[in-house]
Amino acid sequence: MIDINDITVRIGQRVLLDHASVHIADCQKVGIVGLNGCGKSTLFRVLKHEIDTETGSVSFPNKARIVSVAQELTDTDLPVLEYVLARDTDLAALKKSLATATDLEKPELLEQWRLMEGDAAPARAARILRGLGFAETDLTRPVQDFSGGWRMRLTLAAALFRPSTILLLDEPTNHLDLEATLWLLNHLKKYTGTLLLISHDRIVLNELCDHIIHFDNRKLTLYTGNYDTFQQTYAAQIDLLSKQIAKQNQKRAHLQSFIDRFRYKATKARQAQSRLKQLEKMAELPELPGHAESHFTFPEPARLAPPLLTLDNVSVGYDDHVVLRKLSFSVGPHDRIALMGANGNGKSTLAKLLVGRLSPMDGTLRRAPQLQIGYFAQHQTEDLPLAITPLLLMSRLMPTATETKLRSHLARFGLTGDRALTRIEYLSGGEKARLLFARMTIHEPALLILDEPTNHLDIQGREALIEALNAYQGGVIMIAHDLNMIELAADDLWLVQDGTCRPFIGDLDDYRRQVLTADNPRPPVKQPKVTTTPPPRKVHASAEIRQTKAKMGLLEKELDTLTARKQAIENSFTTPLTPDQIRQASDELRQLDAQIADLEEKWLALSDKIM
Repeated sequence: MIDINDITVRIGQRVLLDHASVHIADCQKVGIVGLNGCGKSTLFRVLKHEIDTETGSVSFPNKARIVSVAQELTDTDLPVLEYVLARDTDLAALKKSLATATDLEKPELLEQWRLMEGDAAPARAARILRGLGFAETDLTRPVQDFSGGWRMRLTLAAALFRPSTILLLDEPTNHLDLEATLWLLNHLKKYTGTLLLISHDRIVLNELCDHIIHFDNRKLTLYTGNYDTFQQTYAAQIDLLSKQIAKQNQKRAHLQSFIDRFRYKATKARQAQSRLKQLEKMAELPELPGHAESHFTFPEPARLAPPLLTLDNVSVGYDDHVVLRKLSFSVGPHDRIALMGANGNGKSTLAKLLVGRLSPMDGTLRRAPQLQIGYFAQHQTEDLPLAITPLLLMSRLMPTATETKLRSHLARFGLTGDRALTRIEYLSGGEKARLLFARMTIHEPALLILDEPTNHLDIQGREALIEALNAYQGGVIMIAHDLNMIELAADDLWLVQDGTCRPFIGDLDDYRRQVLTADNPRPPVKQPKVTTTPPPRKVHASAEIRQTKAKMGLLEKELDTLTARKQAIENSFTTPLTPDQIRQASDELRQLDAQIADLEEKWLALSDKIM
């Protein structure tokens, strides 16, 4: 058991944990959740003995082997596979001992080698590396050849390879693509030790965890069940506490009213004093959590005739290197497309082509007239001007807008009050992501192209983004490893692989099964065509609601037009009209009334579908 008993942890002047306690049984898989900045990663540092506690203690089972992902990877010319093998220091030391052992020592060392499955270690390490996206040819390349994102994958592979009884993983999917995320989820399901996982991916927490630790108000509370179960239990607790507080406040008010009215009357003084004692002895209930709500609201896009984009035999790449070829498809105003495929296959290249940052090497790409595209790139936060405030940045981008309009636009994405006046360098990662959303939507785009938009968002922020995307009336193309976002906000899955992009026939569960099937790792695909009708697909409830609302919006616009015409005709009766004009106006009014009644019936029928 991991026993966290009455610990207090302070970083600078800020108290992150205040006499917090929690007890984790062996072999549990525990998700740790809480708002960004509450101290989840700091708790891991306490468990790794990198930070001392002011009070309390942390204890582990005897002979516990605690493993976490290294924060940094120094340059080394070791090949990737050799680097991972070397992270198991016991096995590496035993291998070294065997190389110099005498004939007398070898039998015992060889038995240890057999028990530690030393012969199988290279194959096991290679399997982990391949699962995390490394190609077979990468295994012999030196570590120093790889960029930061791939180095993070390498440190994760090393942590998964090392024998452990307790595994600490802090946002392990942040540097992974969807395919590696699916592999990791499947791998961790088979882990037999105690797993502590910090994650903002609801599906990962639901499928993997049997307990949840809620990090809230400087305390730790353990809940049994996955994230959905925790959320239901927590909501019920808050509802009960709210009712208890309301009932107690009502009783306090009643007692105080009696005291104020009768405390100075001789005949009632004793009763008033008794009620005063009741008031003083009344137990203090905990305060309701005061977490700020997470906001995302995309501006209403211009309504453009389909298609928004059309590609005809387009090839794209860098310099003379072709990454994708023979791309032929179209994107409509209400399409919701998730691009899938392992990193390096060209998803971001395709996004840059569609947004106009890359030009076709051959073929034709046509955009609808007046099309505005909002583009979120995963590394754009590095390009933000850190020395100015969000309000000043918006004013430079929208020089004719009033301060009220600028603040209103920032507020769409939760940057309200003093956060709009805070220098960008002091904003959190999630707040910088929100600023990018504000920046990319200033022209009310009809198409959003999102490349890993959730990396810096907590669960509340991700769910607010999903809700906003489902309410948005334009088209969306997303690249994401967040399973929950793909499941709830995408209607079509397109696979970027083998130098082209093709629709995947099936849903996310079908794709997951294909990715995890060793005998047939690549899912079946079909070449898209502009003129063909898309294959039947499973439509999410959120997509049906969104499509229904779009139809209702069109009906409302038509109703507004007819109602305005009806009002104009009725106003004409206030001026002198000839008998023919009166008859003509009356006939048109009857027609308008019938049309309005018909549209209202259609609107009500659609409304019933989303109630």
